[in-house]
Amino acid sequence: MQDAPKPTTKNSNGVQQYGPNGGAVWNAPTIDPKNHALYIGTGDSYTKPISPNTDAIMALDLKTGKVMWSVQDTQNDAWLSGCGGEIKSENCLGPEEIGPDYDFGASPILVNLSGGHRMLVAGQKSGMVWGHDPDKEGTVAWKAQLVQKLALGMITFGGAADDQNAYFGLRTGGVAAVKMDTGEKKWFTPVAPPPGPGPKGENAALTAIPGAVFSGGWDGWLRAFSTEDGHLLWEYNMVHDYETVNHVPAKGGSMAAAGPTVAGGMLFVGSGYVFGAGTAGNALLVFAAQ
Repeated sequence: MQDAPKPTTKNSNGVQQYGPNGGAVWNAPTIDPKNHALYIGTGDSYTKPISPNTDAIMALDLKTGKVMWSVQDTQNDAWLSGCGGEIKSENCLGPEEIGPDYDFGASPILVNLSGGHRMLVAGQKSGMVWGHDPDKEGTVAWKAQLVQKLALGMITFGGAADDQNAYFGLRTGGVAAVKMDTGEKKWFTPVAPPPGPGPKGENAALTAIPGAVFSGGWDGWLRAFSTEDGHLLWEYNMVHDYETVNHVPAKGGSMAAAGPTVAGGMLFVGSGYVFGAGTAGNALLVFAAQ
């Protein structure tokens, strides 16, 4: 589905450059036994020309790795860390405007709908959620914009889903639910940012169980929301010292990437992983129902 890289330009040292490059994959793949497929979301291009397989949802054959289909949801997105603004170094993309950096950082979610239909739901760093039909070569069935204006880093590390809705945390603060069959926004619950200049938002991956969805904040708070209407069920400030079972000093902090884990009727939370910024910590916390 993509031509082999071809020579483009030479740098100041005379080294031949080639393009296009592919889109990086920084999410865990999703397996579809029915279609014998492996689904991935890809990142933006780092160079120009831009590959059609960047900012895309792709299906690969489980047996051979051959591309079965690829649907690009954002075009012309060439972006490189450290570039933009007044930076015009040779390693950047030149005088052209750089792209918005709308990667698919989160794993696509494969869900079964009523009537035998299925949907592949993917949250994008733009704040857009895409519904692709895995049984129609990834055709876009719907898209849902969860923020008023698309912006970088809105959905980074993933959502959660049940048999009705998909749930996503937003960098601007808050958790939203969209209906899986139509993409209609069911509810949105804002989370007031804490005072001060530190990082904010519900950036970590979400976890859902029947009746509740859990979100760890960059502010170090763990929150549980009702899956029915989004109202806050409970919240807990993790940012303090703990007396641990193994007597190692521990402190809770931000949740900036990985989300909670549910097993054996308990909720396990790694508290203190920072992503670029935040409150560092080293606590593994376990919550149980009262």
